[in-house]
Amino acid sequence: MAEFQEMAAEVPPSLKAITLTHVRYRRGDRLGLFLAWVSLVPVFISLGGFVSHFLFRRELQGICFAAGLLASQLLNELIKHSVAQSRPAYCELLEACDSHGWPSSHSQYTFFFATYLSLLTLRRSPSRRMVAALAWPLAFLTMLSRVYLGYHTVAQVFAGAVVGLVFGAIWYWIVNTMLVEYFPMIEESAIARWLYIKDTSHIPDVLKFEYDNARAARRKKNDHSEHN
Repeated sequence: MAEFQEMAAEVPPSLKAITLTHVRYRRGDRLGLFLAWVSLVPVFISLGGFVSHFLFRRELQGICFAAGLLASQLLNELIKHSVAQSRPAYCELLEACDSHGWPSSHSQYTFFFATYLSLLTLRRSPSRRMVAALAWPLAFLTMLSRVYLGYHTVAQVFAGAVVGLVFGAIWYWIVNTMLVEYFPMIEESAIARWLYIKDTSHIPDVLKFEYDNARAARRKKNDHSEHN
């Protein structure tokens, strides 16, 4: 502990890290390197997943999914500031002691994501259980990474997982029993038509629907070219 404090004293106190993307691990620790990358899963989901989804798909269900993740993170900040539980002592080396630790925002994010994705996938296409299961190993690895790397205690990551799971289920229920009734109205609004935002919640298997329609459109185009 004394060694950690001595090393931490060398870090300029005026510097502050963005905790979502600033991840440290022990030099030479290959498992730590792997888990550091795993710890960035929320960033990959947000930037690679939802940004690209909006650019290329623009489905209301996906937009509500992203809004739920944002609401979950706001809830996390509210709980953290209310409880004000410190991170582990090792946080001085990680430059993370100026933020609270309970519950873990990374755990909450990934468990919200896994819960909502599983419920949505199983409702639309029960045969795709494998797709629904893919998010859970990442969620548990993210939870493990935050403890292994020293950013959280076991209790803090489990708290984040529980909050994320429960809030993910609640948000799914709100979207698919209440908000879904307004999807057709939103889809017909001027801004939705301008941005090409669509509702596919009434289509059981969106992937198959788009595949079949893409093939049908190509055949129609080929037939038209042959007749000309």
